[in-house]
Amino acid sequence: MSQPRDDRQDDLFRPPLEEIINFRHPLVRLAGEIDWDFLARRFSSVCRVGPGQPPLPTRLVAGLFILKHMHNLSDEALCERWVENPYFQYFCGEVVFRHELPFDRSSLTRWRQRLGEEQIVALLQESLSVAHRTGAIDTKDLERVAIDTTVQEKAIAHPTDARLTHRAIAKLVELAKREGVELRQSYLRLAKRAAIMVGRYTHAHQFKRARRELKFLRTRLGRIIRDIRRKIEGNTALEDRFGPLLDRAAGSTSRAASARAKGLLVARARGRVHRPRQSARAVRVRLQGLNCHSGHRAQGRAVRASRQGAARQPI
Repeated sequence: MSQPRDDRQDDLFRPPLEEIINFRHPLVRLAGEIDWDFLARRFSSVCRVGPGQPPLPTRLVAGLFILKHMHNLSDEALCERWVENPYFQYFCGEVVFRHELPFDRSSLTRWRQRLGEEQIVALLQESLSVAHRTGAIDTKDLERVAIDTTVQEKAIAHPTDARLTHRAIAKLVELAKREGVELRQSYLRLAKRAAIMVGRYTHAHQFKRARRELKFLRTRLGRIIRDIRRKIEGNTALEDRFGPLLDRAAGSTSRAASARAKGLLVARARGRVHRPRQSARAVRVRLQGLNCHSGHRAQGRAVRASRQGAARQPI
């Protein structure tokens, strides 16, 4: 791949951009402040000398990336506006007005894959340098950078009963395969579908069907636990490897069964699994870990009364 072709010739049959644009336009003034030679030196490291078609000019690629992020445009919208806007073309280093793209849209994807961390840092460095030279930011503003991530969605999954049960099944089956323990049936495909259907039924307020799928998951988890215990009985090494995971999986099922027997329910959100609804009607407030004696029965009635009163007021 040869060096970028920056020596483009002017087309005598097309209008020069200098006769069309207003030199007081913000993009024209910004293009005069950016050190394009600095970006060309940094971008040249991703260009290799060799046979083939020469790559796009460095200023064209860097200008396209800057315009894309300045105006929050997709690749398709950027290409459409580049053909229509003479200021976009001037900012990217064109001399005459073009009625067609000098590149293919897929070239932007290839350049993004080709650019490394050093080239991206160069773009950021030049952006800060221009802002400092033009007075947009002061030196004291660069001493400390505050990053606000409150608007960024966190990758946190709500630990529903179906999700935890399905994860326990997957972990037990994975450990059994790794240790060479042959199970009668893994239930991986059925458990995955049941876990998905619990979320769908709960979102559609079809709670009876959701409880049926959740019972299916717990039953299959119990079968896997009993099958593994039968297969590893008498093998001390396997019992030590499976012990902690089996205890955790069996403890979750036993706690759920005891809670149902005592009428004590787990705090649960009705709605999407990864983003539970935050409303009083969607959240079932349930008591956890209370013993069934007289003093705690009175506390249970108080909590139920407060829950009924809170249902009328949004949280």
